[in-house]
Amino acid sequence: MKVLVIGATGYIGSAAARKLRERGHEVVALAREAAAGSAYEVRIGDLTKPATVAAAIGDDIEAVVNLATLSGDQAVDQAATAALVDALAGRVLVQTSGIWVLGRTGREAVDESAPTDALPIVSYRPLIEQQVLAAAERGVRSVVIRPGIVYGNGGGIPAMLLDLARKHGVGRYFGGVETRWPMVHVDDLAELYALAVESAPAGTLLHGVDEPAVSLVAMAAATDLAAGGTGRAEPWLNPEATAAFGDPFAEALALDQAVSGQRARDLLGWQPADRNAVRDLHR
Repeated sequence: MKVLVIGATGYIGSAAARKLRERGHEVVALAREAAAGSAYEVRIGDLTKPATVAAAIGDDIEAVVNLATLSGDQAVDQAATAALVDALAGRVLVQTSGIWVLGRTGREAVDESAPTDALPIVSYRPLIEQQVLAAAERGVRSVVIRPGIVYGNGGGIPAMLLDLARKHGVGRYFGGVETRWPMVHVDDLAELYALAVESAPAGTLLHGVDEPAVSLVAMAAATDLAAGGTGRAEPWLNPEATAAFGDPFAEALALDQAVSGQRARDLLGWQPADRNAVRDLHR
């Protein structure tokens, strides 16, 4: 398929674009301006200017994978989503959301049937999810993926934990000792995006999660070891964490969640590799 990837230069987007190409798809990258040296065909478009995105899709693009970060303006993002839906009748749209829309889940892992309780940092993202999923009624094979906390290849939020361990001389974690993060390696997540493009049914919601609930204390201790320490971990609580990251992000980092990614395995045959977030950070 000919797939337009929005956010193809980002951490997750670049991995998804590579995986799509590995699986034989033709990748086209959306960019706000032309840049030399791109590995893919580049088309100019800006989600804050929906007409430019519709023009970039044209008649030849068969699928769009949207990995762009939301602008923070609900009206702007809903208009961009509407433009994507309008341009993709009879084609495929894979939209990125995230597990923070679930809020605090409790101790047992929740699946895609769980109600949303979005944190302020992602307050209107459930509305975007519903906008995309409803496009199935208009002939769009629409899919929403909620990635867990993404790690691997030196990037993602967990890489920030390693930076904190190096800076403070000890592993740092957010919230309490019970805080858990649902995790997924960026390469496994990239494969899920490719599978969604290829075969996910219209109106599908998927959790991109491999490990449902990884102890944040264990990850912080692993970063201390990686930074040359003895495996110590200390809490980083408000107001210091808020001062460093802002209240909405600090609140999200302290969120205790357990999230199941079983549906993607059952529906699409997704098979994450034998990876482990704590081991990866230790290494």
